[in-house]
Amino acid sequence: MVGYNVQTAVDAETHLIFAHDVTNQGHDRDLLVPMANAAKEALHRDELHVLADKGYFSGRQILTCHEAGIITTIPRPETSGNRAKGLYVKADFAYEPNTDVYRCPAGEALTYRYTTEEDGLELRRYWTGDCGDCVMKTHCTTGKERRITRWTHEHLIEAARARLISPSEPMTVRRSTVEHPFGTIKAWMGTTHFLTRRLRNVKTEIALNVLAYNIKRMVALIGIRGLMAAVKA
Repeated sequence: MVGYNVQTAVDAETHLIFAHDVTNQGHDRDLLVPMANAAKEALHRDELHVLADKGYFSGRQILTCHEAGIITTIPRPETSGNRAKGLYVKADFAYEPNTDVYRCPAGEALTYRYTTEEDGLELRRYWTGDCGDCVMKTHCTTGKERRITRWTHEHLIEAARARLISPSEPMTVRRSTVEHPFGTIKAWMGTTHFLTRRLRNVKTEIALNVLAYNIKRMVALIGIRGLMAAVKA
């Protein structure tokens, strides 16, 4: 089946689409940086705060955005099957930055042991030798000891997690922002496929729909006279 992945960057205040693209990728993990940079360039901002769903989560992409002055708030997907098995997951272990240790649910400190590199990411390993006599071990690990891995830039993920649980409810803002234009355009296009084929043609089709959406949105915001005056300026 031929498929197309439509990407949009939508302003949370005006609901205007400031950047869009179409790809053949079946996932969004590599698309955070290009879309964030496109939105930043369109808005002429030195800094930007991007809200995205967990499909965009990628340590490399988040770090690249950070280095470009872009704050990212993205939920971290739970890839471990431990929770389904009734075992503790990494989120149950509290990191203490002042002492560089992880505190397990039993209160023991998992200390730093060594640093390794996997897939270009620098990772730090933590564990304790006191797991053998722990009464909570059956809820923690089936191995000799429970080990925790920490990315050297994990603080970016932790800062995003703190924003996720803030009263501002960023994921609610995301849903009410980016899903609205998609819903509107889908209502115009109907439930059928794209009218065109091939990536270049689909990009053009989406660009026309985005243009029409933004024009209607601007009319709703400032009226036809205001839009005409803005175009003339």
